[in-house]
Amino acid sequence: MYELVQAGGWLMVPILLCSVLALAIITERLWTLRQKKVIPTKLVTGIWNLLNNDALTEGHIVEIEKGSPLGRVLAAGLINRHLSRQQVRESIEETGRFVVHEMERFLNTLGTISTITPLLGLLGTVIGMIKVFTAITTIGVGDPGQLAGGISEALITTAAGLTVAIPSLIFHRHLKRKIDELVVGMEQEAMKLVEFIHGDRKKLS
Repeated sequence: MYELVQAGGWLMVPILLCSVLALAIITERLWTLRQKKVIPTKLVTGIWNLLNNDALTEGHIVEIEKGSPLGRVLAAGLINRHLSRQQVRESIEETGRFVVHEMERFLNTLGTISTITPLLGLLGTVIGMIKVFTAITTIGVGDPGQLAGGISEALITTAAGLTVAIPSLIFHRHLKRKIDELVVGMEQEAMKLVEFIHGDRKKLS
């Protein structure tokens, strides 16, 4: 492995750093964006039960808010549950925008990595080929070792850049799709709560 890095030249350093950063982002986001962590099962049902029994307290709302991204969204509606239906929806939507922003954290960085690593590899290719032509100009084509070094550098950096970029792009799109699906699920759960609160307005006021 060290020999490959050494043969690829100094551009292998930023490519390797990008690979480490991409791996860290992918691992962290996959762990953070688990379905059961973002949208806990039976959370809305538990809130319904508390509301039906007039047992919902500020402590419950704080606990719900801290429990999950969906909890943050629902807590915004619960805090404003005595307001009009439109105001409840607006408070949920406003909090939802912040929650989605948090869910998309680091994705821009991952997308940037998937874009720049092939360019770093291409730059390595150009530098390697420059070395090849410089060697040809200086010593001619009689020394294959001199030519092989530049060609090797060009191929290794290109391969390394693509090796990092392809998985980064795949996971970037996968995570974006996953977030979209989670957002739809959160919207559905939030609307259930709004309908419940609005339908039982007299009881809850």
